[in-house]
Amino acid sequence: MDQKIGKKARLSLPLQNLLHQISLLCFLILLSCLVDGESDEIVGYGYAVQSVGVDQSGKLLKAELRLIKNSAIFGPDIQNLNLVASFDAGDRLRIRISDSDKERWEVPQEIIPRPSYPTPLGSFPRNHSSSLERRQVLIHPSSDLIFTLYNTTPFGFTVSRRSSGDVLFSMLPDTSESSTFLVFKDQYIQLSSSLPKNRSSLYGLGEHTKSSFKLRTNDMLTLWNADIGSANPDVNLYGSHPFYLDVRSASKDGRVRTGSSHGVLLLNSNGMDIVYGGDRITYKVIGGIIDLYIFEGPSPEMVVQQYTELIGRPAPMPYWSFGFHQCRWGYKNVSDVEGVVAGYAKAGIPLEVIWTDIDYMDGFKDFTLDPISFPQDHMKKFIDTLHQKGQKYVLILDPGININKSYATYIRGMEADIFMKRDGIPYSGVVWPGSVYFPDFLNPKGRAFWGNEIKLFRDLLPFDGLWLDMNEISNFITSLPTPSSTLDSPPYQINNAGVRRPVNNLTVPVTSLHFGNITVYNAHNLYGLLEALATNAALVNVTGKRPFILSRSTFVGSGKYTAHWTGDNAATWDDLAYSIPSILNFGIFGIPMVGADICGFSGNTTEELCRRWIQLGAFYPFARDHSAIDTRRQELYLWDSVAATARKVLGLRYQLLPHLYTLTYEAHKKGTPIARPLFFSFPQDTNTYEISSQFFIGNSILVSPVLKPGAVSVNAYFPAGNWFDLFNYNNSIIAEVGKYITLDAPPDHINVHVREGNILVLHEEALTTHEARKTAFHLLVVVSSKENSSGEVFLDDGEEVEMGGEGGNWSLVKFDAGVDGDKVMIRSSIVNGEFAISQKWIINKVTFIGIEKVKRIKEYELHTSKNGVTESTARYYSSGEFGIAEISDLSLLVGKEFQLEFRFRTSPLQI
Repeated sequence: MDQKIGKKARLSLPLQNLLHQISLLCFLILLSCLVDGESDEIVGYGYAVQSVGVDQSGKLLKAELRLIKNSAIFGPDIQNLNLVASFDAGDRLRIRISDSDKERWEVPQEIIPRPSYPTPLGSFPRNHSSSLERRQVLIHPSSDLIFTLYNTTPFGFTVSRRSSGDVLFSMLPDTSESSTFLVFKDQYIQLSSSLPKNRSSLYGLGEHTKSSFKLRTNDMLTLWNADIGSANPDVNLYGSHPFYLDVRSASKDGRVRTGSSHGVLLLNSNGMDIVYGGDRITYKVIGGIIDLYIFEGPSPEMVVQQYTELIGRPAPMPYWSFGFHQCRWGYKNVSDVEGVVAGYAKAGIPLEVIWTDIDYMDGFKDFTLDPISFPQDHMKKFIDTLHQKGQKYVLILDPGININKSYATYIRGMEADIFMKRDGIPYSGVVWPGSVYFPDFLNPKGRAFWGNEIKLFRDLLPFDGLWLDMNEISNFITSLPTPSSTLDSPPYQINNAGVRRPVNNLTVPVTSLHFGNITVYNAHNLYGLLEALATNAALVNVTGKRPFILSRSTFVGSGKYTAHWTGDNAATWDDLAYSIPSILNFGIFGIPMVGADICGFSGNTTEELCRRWIQLGAFYPFARDHSAIDTRRQELYLWDSVAATARKVLGLRYQLLPHLYTLTYEAHKKGTPIARPLFFSFPQDTNTYEISSQFFIGNSILVSPVLKPGAVSVNAYFPAGNWFDLFNYNNSIIAEVGKYITLDAPPDHINVHVREGNILVLHEEALTTHEARKTAFHLLVVVSSKENSSGEVFLDDGEEVEMGGEGGNWSLVKFDAGVDGDKVMIRSSIVNGEFAISQKWIINKVTFIGIEKVKRIKEYELHTSKNGVTESTARYYSSGEFGIAEISDLSLLVGKEFQLEFRFRTSPLQI
């Protein structure tokens, strides 16, 4: 037997060579048959593995790949590739494929930092193709992910779970379908992964306006930043986010649990089409490299946490930004804007921030004021008055700088030589002020120039935040392509605007250059991110406070610097409904501070539509009413019914401010969204995967809006649990299992429910966040017989640059409550309580809802950290299945720990 084994081993090397050559020949013959001899119809033939090596740590694998056969479609193939698979974190696998012989464009490390490889790639021990096993596996001791490289013809790889065997990403080639092969050309990269049919639900890959949050089969998703209004569904819009979340249903063998989730990022800034076929996803990219990241989850929330750990945690938002914002393109002068502020005050509707569009500028030039309609002295007086009332002011900036020799900003820009160039001179586009040059934010001097202009302008006008528009970059002209340029006219045309418009359409031509000779072809999608980064740094430097920035154009990592709104929507019922998938997508993209223009931007709104829209928009993370110059005015006080509804829903929003602010703290520290899809909290309930008309605020508050005209009811889905109406605690829903329930929704009402097991920290109603922060806190404890209740509140001054930083002035107060027989208890625990004590903030009332089967309060005791017992008022009342208990007049210092216990009389005979 030993002799036979030895003989077999001696024969294995030539035998493997022969088998490899035979398989390659058969593969080429098969492909030739598939296209009836017309081999030029095939985009690519794939690559074969030449060698594989694993570093000493066992966490990094390198393979050398060689092209199997050339194809002329979409340009010449790159002959040799390097594939590197690595665990740069236990919960994250990276697969990087690039040209072995030539450095290619990729997103710069300084823009999105990511771990570098731990060892020199050239030092690996290598096994060459003739001696390779059919499979090579890479694992990490603390990861559930397994990378498997297949030495097939062509080669392929999979990423799977160690725990269940579920294949998360599979680039295994189907030899009967050449579109499954890896194609890597200078201006065309194609990779494809199979997906488990009917078990995989995908979300993300934006920015697009969609009627469904869940991606639909046969979706074509184009990523190329463009000034296309968000009122246009299913086309590429302002931002590019090549990231998706995959939520899986259970496998038939039971090994894969329902709700098992992972994420996939292709970190590439070039234009691309992504084709989703239900059982396959295919990327068609016009440049760069393959830099693929798999995030293991396994819960949806953990996926987003892992994703934002890589790309950057969301920026902390100032407290005031959670108030209500009012804007319009078309305010005529300062007096007009003052009248809007007065109109809100007279109607008793909360107004936190007033905005101005380009109307305030002198000839639409950045960093200027119209001397007639918005003179500096009048504007300064107006803003000072706003600040005295606890209100804020935000203004718009566009990136284009008017070419005007009497314009100081232009003069300084030319002196600093910071504009993007084409053919050796600054590229001239056309936007609102006429002919413009565009600052180069990849140029360090360009960022310094921008920061200085912001400083000079804020010295004149003390604005509180900046709104970055038109930064895709938008251009009112389409420049002619450079003759014979494969950049201006790439061999593969992405589906720009849904009709394959040229990449130069209404933007800066892609043959233009940034600093360092970086082409716009490669960096186009980064411009909005780069402008937000520079603006964020400038505002921190100028104000010393936490900045507020709203950017239209975004990319991977933009949430680290800016908030976002969904752009130019329309005053239609469809656009009202579209806003929910849009805000949910940006939550998973790591930009949780997001909202849509309330009542619609373009077209004339109606009283009913505006009323329903403020009902929904009051619960967007970012809530702003905005409209276009050629539309009727739509400030909320203009209709009595809209004003009444606005007072009601914004009243609840302002009560929820501590909760919203705590969610932005959680987003900043963990990356979790503020507005969340239902499956984030209930991933094992597959009914939640299809829902696009409801959402959660955090994990506790369910928003179920009316989205159709004339409707006075809404069919809302309730996952299992007890749910309570936040407008009337007596109204409850009992769902033993998840189910749809038809709810009354009269014209003035939106259904907003809180689930059992949660504790909300509330303010009193107020017209500004400044006034709300002066009110006492109210704890709403939603008790449960099945689980303990919990909640927390983050407290700081609302504007310190770092949120919750080490040694900062902040407090975090955690609450937990439970039911034990006839006893209910709530207690607090505190991190950094000194700050809260210094502010003398108090809890004045605790309300318990969801109390089952009791008659009245029998007795209660309140113990503070000093073991004192405080006199207060208690009352109990019930309606239907549940009772409500209130303990008021408490005057408890938030910064000191306390414990409150009370007992209920559960029967008339009990003493």
